[in-house]
Parts: sequence; structure tokens; C-alpha cells
Amino acid sequence: MPKVREVYICTSCGAQSAQWKGQCPKCREWNTLELTRVAQASSAKQAGRLVSASSRIQPLSHVASHDHSAFGTGLDALDRILGRGFVPGAAILVGGEPGIGKSTLLLQLAGAVAREGRTVLYASGEESLPQIKGRAERLGVLCDELLAVSTSRVEDLFPLLETPESAPALLIVDSVQTLASDSAEGLPGNVSQVRAVSTELVERCKRSNTTLVLVGHVTKDGTLAGPRLLEHLVDTVISLEGDRREMFRMLRVLKNRFGPNQELLIFRMMQKGLEIVEDPSTFFLGARDTALSGTAVVMAVDGQRPFAVEIQALATRSYLSIPRRTGLGFDVNRLHLLIAVLEKHLRLNFGQVDIYAKVGGGMRLQEPGLDLALVAALLSSFYDIPLPERCVLWGEVDLNGQIRPVSSHDIRMTQAQRLGYTPIICPADKKYRGAATVAELQKMLFRKG
Repeated sequence: MPKVREVYICTSCGAQSAQWKGQCPKCREWNTLELTRVAQASSAKQAGRLVSASSRIQPLSHVASHDHSAFGTGLDALDRILGRGFVPGAAILVGGEPGIGKSTLLLQLAGAVAREGRTVLYASGEESLPQIKGRAERLGVLCDELLAVSTSRVEDLFPLLETPESAPALLIVDSVQTLASDSAEGLPGNVSQVRAVSTELVERCKRSNTTLVLVGHVTKDGTLAGPRLLEHLVDTVISLEGDRREMFRMLRVLKNRFGPNQELLIFRMMQKGLEIVEDPSTFFLGARDTALSGTAVVMAVDGQRPFAVEIQALATRSYLSIPRRTGLGFDVNRLHLLIAVLEKHLRLNFGQVDIYAKVGGGMRLQEPGLDLALVAALLSSFYDIPLPERCVLWGEVDLNGQIRPVSSHDIRMTQAQRLGYTPIICPADKKYRGAATVAELQKMLFRKG
């Protein structure tokens, strides 16, 4: 029997401590150290592992790479943002809120890979086999090459991963927090169990050239749950985002060893599953009425993908001693900052005005290029003057009222011109005469100041 020792493990970063402390010494989070029993391998077993690892050392020039050619996911757009598709032996972590569509998307990919003649194993610790079959029938992905198992023990998956000949091409685990390993103590989902399950699966899948997809739960603030070791252990981290009440989903690549990161893919939730929006340039505008005041269009960029998004603002008289300031789809502190800039440099008085602002279509933007469109929408509602019908804006507003350039300016400009937007209001540069200050913006759009 292996020796068992007790250590304190941080639930936030996975760091270990021999004694309890109020603050984690590594990530500095408070009250995150929990007592965990860890099985300690014997010295003979460790020595055997070292000898086995040493016997596989060889020059890189002699390593055969023909077995690691990537195969398609069934979606060309997803292959492009992943780099080459599914790489044999790679590990992919997929995160997202409950009900956002992770299981639906992965079952679609499993069916697409299985239809190409490759064996796929879908392992679920959350659903029974009849539930998985019912969803597969709705998506139309049932085939003989698509295998499924419902289990909460990670050891049940090991027999298929013994040799590359018997191993599936793709293994999907939904989710890693629902599996438990006999080599770790505690209930499924705790730090030691997640670490043991993920480590064993990644190690065995690399030996059998099986592509591993792990589904991870998220915390209340939207970050991946479990130790940070889980993100460092995998090759690719993907986040499926969006509002469950909206029809669109955003797949964001946060980490990728085989291709570019910070890429974005837009899906539309339909009855037959998730469908890719091929051209999301104007997808988030919807049925926009350009005759109304308080709306502006920003040419936003996420990763390397530009798309137009509507910014809405409402400035109305306040009957409260402290006016209300509300923002949806962006950091509300950005709204407070811009209001102070307008009061200072345009000499406007918002002391008796309630201000509400939001990003249309349920999007959430974090980039600084949002500032200029938010200012334009706010001034449009305040003066009750609509912007020009095909006007588009982007740029950062600093505390001195200056409009500063933002990243991907050429990409935004090319997309705005392709869609026929005019006027295009952006930070001034050598090639384009834009707006340099918020005072110029006010004069240009509203003939005031």
C-alpha cells in the first residue's frame, strides 16, 4: 500500500503547504488552503519511472512525426483557429458556464470525426447513456464509430488507452470534475482529484496518440475552476461564452500551442445544434433603427476578427439626489471615467441626469476602442440628435479628452470601408483625418462647442 501524507493544497492555484496558513504563499489568496490526503509513491516505483523515461531519450532528428499529423474537427473555421485541427496526443481544455452549449458542441465534433472513420469515445460523468443517445439523435450524429460510456471512475477509461492500436482517435471527458481516481483521496472535483485525473489521462493519451478533450467547470466570475495546473497541463484552452438567453455563442481560444491564441469564433444556437456564423461583421447589429438618438456603432476587434456592434446610451432627467449610472456589457467604471471627461472638457453638467448604457446584442466588450462610440452615443442621447445613418467609430479617450489610437487600426478601417460605413470617425493619423479630441467629435457630429 502506498504511504499517505496530509498536506494543505490551495484551491485557487494548487500550491502545497506542510501547514495551514491563512494566506496562500504562492497566489496570495485568503482562506484557500484545504487539508488533503495524498498518496506518496515508493522510492522503487519512482526509480522505475526514471529508468523508463531515460530509455526513451533520443535525438529530436530521429523522432518520427508521421503519426502526429492533425485530423479535421468537421468544422473548417474551427480547424483554422486551432491551427491544424485535432493533433494526436494533444490535450484541449474547454470551459464555459452551465448550459452554454459545451456538451452540444463537443458531441457535434465527436459525430463529425466519427463519420470520417475514426473511433471516438465520449465519456460522461454527468449524463446517462440514454441521455447522451437522445442528444446525439437530435443532432443527427449517431454512427457505429461513436462510442460512449457513463462513469465516474477514471480507471474505466484506461483499458482503451493501453496501446495506440486499440485507442480511440478522440477522447472527450465531460467533465473532469465529475471523475475520481483511486490514487487520490477525497470526493470528485476537489484539487487532488482533478490533478490526479487530468495528469493520468494526459499521460496515457500522449502514449496512445489520442486527442484528449477535457470539459472544465467555471467559477462564479467565469474563470476555470480547479488548480491552475490544469491550464498549464493542456496544450489548448478554449472558452465558450455568451448569454444563455441569447442565440449566439462565442468560442474564444485563450491558449494554443499549435496556432494563434486570442482567436474568436461566433456560433448561432439552432435546433440542430451550434452553427458557425461565417460573417459576423454585422451579426450583432440586428434590426437597428438609425433614426433614433442615443445609438452608435463601434468597429470592435476580438483577436483578429472585426465586427460592428451597436452601443446604446440613455441620458434622462434624474429625480434622485445621486443620479444613477448603469452599464451593461462593459466595465461600468469606464462609463464613470468618460462622464467625468465630458464634464471637464465639454463643460457639460450631468449632475441631474441619469445615464444608462449598454452593448447591443448581448455582447461584452473589454477593449479601449469602445470609448469613442460610447461618448458619441451618450452625447447623442443628451442632445437628442441621432448620429449619421452609416457612421462608425472607434478610439480610446484619455483623461485629457484626447482621442488615442487603438490596436488593429488597419483591420478596423478595411472592414469599415468594405461594409460601406461613412463617416468613419477614429483617431487622426497621417493617412486619415479623424478626431483628435472629444471637443472636435462634438463639433463634427452635433455642431456644438
